[in-house]
Amino acid sequence: MDGIFGWLGSHGAHQDLIRYMGHAARLSPEGVLHEHSSQLLGIAACSRFGKANIHVENGLAAALHGRPRFLDDGLAFIARNQNPTVAVAHGWMRHGEELPTLMQGNFAFAVMEPIRNRAFLALDRVGAERLCYAKNGSDLVFGSSVQEVAAHPSIGRSIDPQAIYDYLYFHTIPAPRSLYQGIHKLLPGQYVTLQNGRIRTGFYWHADYTPAATDFDGLRADFRQLLDHAVRDADAPATAAFLSGGTDSSTVVGALTAARGSPVDTFSIGFDAAGFDEMEYARCAAECYGSRSREYYLKPADIVTAVPVIAREYDEPFGNSSAVPAYFCAKNARAAGFERMLAGDGGDEIFGGNARYAKHGLFEAYASVPAPLRRGLIEPIAHLPGLSNYFPLSKLKSYVTQARIGLPLRLESYNFLHRTPLDQILAADFIHAVDPSSTNAALVEVYDRTASDHYINRLMHLDLKFTLADNDLRKVGTMTEAAGIEADYPLLDDRLMAFANHLPPDFKVRGQKLRWFFKQALTDLLPEKIINKTKHGFGLPFGVWSAEYAPLSELVGDSLSDFKQRGWIQPAYLDHMLTMQRGPHASYYGVMIWLTMMLEQWLQANEH
Repeated sequence: MDGIFGWLGSHGAHQDLIRYMGHAARLSPEGVLHEHSSQLLGIAACSRFGKANIHVENGLAAALHGRPRFLDDGLAFIARNQNPTVAVAHGWMRHGEELPTLMQGNFAFAVMEPIRNRAFLALDRVGAERLCYAKNGSDLVFGSSVQEVAAHPSIGRSIDPQAIYDYLYFHTIPAPRSLYQGIHKLLPGQYVTLQNGRIRTGFYWHADYTPAATDFDGLRADFRQLLDHAVRDADAPATAAFLSGGTDSSTVVGALTAARGSPVDTFSIGFDAAGFDEMEYARCAAECYGSRSREYYLKPADIVTAVPVIAREYDEPFGNSSAVPAYFCAKNARAAGFERMLAGDGGDEIFGGNARYAKHGLFEAYASVPAPLRRGLIEPIAHLPGLSNYFPLSKLKSYVTQARIGLPLRLESYNFLHRTPLDQILAADFIHAVDPSSTNAALVEVYDRTASDHYINRLMHLDLKFTLADNDLRKVGTMTEAAGIEADYPLLDDRLMAFANHLPPDFKVRGQKLRWFFKQALTDLLPEKIINKTKHGFGLPFGVWSAEYAPLSELVGDSLSDFKQRGWIQPAYLDHMLTMQRGPHASYYGVMIWLTMMLEQWLQANEH
């Protein structure tokens, strides 16, 4: 892992501590460690990919991780002719807290002024990089990894039970919470300031959803130009691309092929399991663009190989099982000599491609039905005694029940922890140690913070945080890095995001048509088969394979047996999940089994 870390406070002049913190985060042994310490601070960066560094000048220390673009011409000149970290230091001296507004791209940076006991941290607008911090007394500790911060002697590792609950609920631990008490993660577009011993947080950027004009031809021309700029800026020597056959990865490959005027090297993952394989679409795109495609069919044995890698590489428990195909895709690209990969993440969340956007439009329509009609006719019919559980009234009942739950909470109606009473899943002591309602509060906070009243924009803003920053970008970024690959996300280019945000909601989702503008604007680039395909995802047939493949089944059984000693989930329920997973509900219960197995595997790999 690459990154930056350090502290401001009472533990200065300890180079041994710098190395200890770096060791705790398992910084890449192939990376170059840049370090500096003084009486009041320690600061370091470990860089394997050449995107992390420190700079110390005139009593100021700066650390940068990422590849930002500077909108200020003077800072851009410094970044080109010296390095971007020097530009951050000079930018801070010139612009202070306005500095991150003059930066785009992926970045996390820290500026320390020990004489003034002042510090400033900032994270990019989409959370492509990571940054966290903790304050204890006079010490402010920061790092790209939770483990770096926890390794500082003034912080330590005390597991937060609420973080374990959040992990089971969200399949990751969403920012700002971290696994450890007292350690906080920055949100996309957020900054943290230490001044006079006090911490202050805020957002230097908010997604602007003010609708633009609706001239399709003009918008299409602007979009195609921005897409071309985005892939050109992301391209570099020894760069390949993910190709799943979905709309996003196909768009990136098609646009990159056009920009280069030559074929692109692509890597695709298939699954020999009914309902999971999308290789026909990847082949369709590869044929259309003349790509030099490499295919790899994932096997159950590969999951057994990947589990310890996932447990080792993530700085917190991480439960997205598609980390496995992401790892093998990147691993194959690295073996073929590539150093960078372009990924298509983000298109759904900025152009309106997730199926739930259309689905919840149907539920939102219920609110427009006059209240007397809803309460006096529809709802009584939907709940007719003795009949409401039978088709078609059962469908009406389900619709009314969900429609009456407001967004964003309706999104989690089918969450595993809502389908069965918590006291049948979780241990009593664990339930008493957590607040189950905090997950609702976290969703509502982001949903309500959206600079738009339209539910489409609010859902996409929610997904920018929970689906992308907390989940998908961590999945791809960590797994590619584990394979020795640096990832980039052209569709999350700041200019392209700003353009997409300004599209009217019905240009994103028109009735039940997802990504209406995006697809209409790319009819000459994307194959018709891919434009018309239903959204699939990058799922893993773990539930099925773990019931059929003995070594994987053994890994699951051993992990859950050990997990029973943790006292968080009732042992009887763990046994119940295993029983149900061996029957017709393999995929459904496989999700929770994967989460539990990976939590135990992570704890075993990271217990200090």
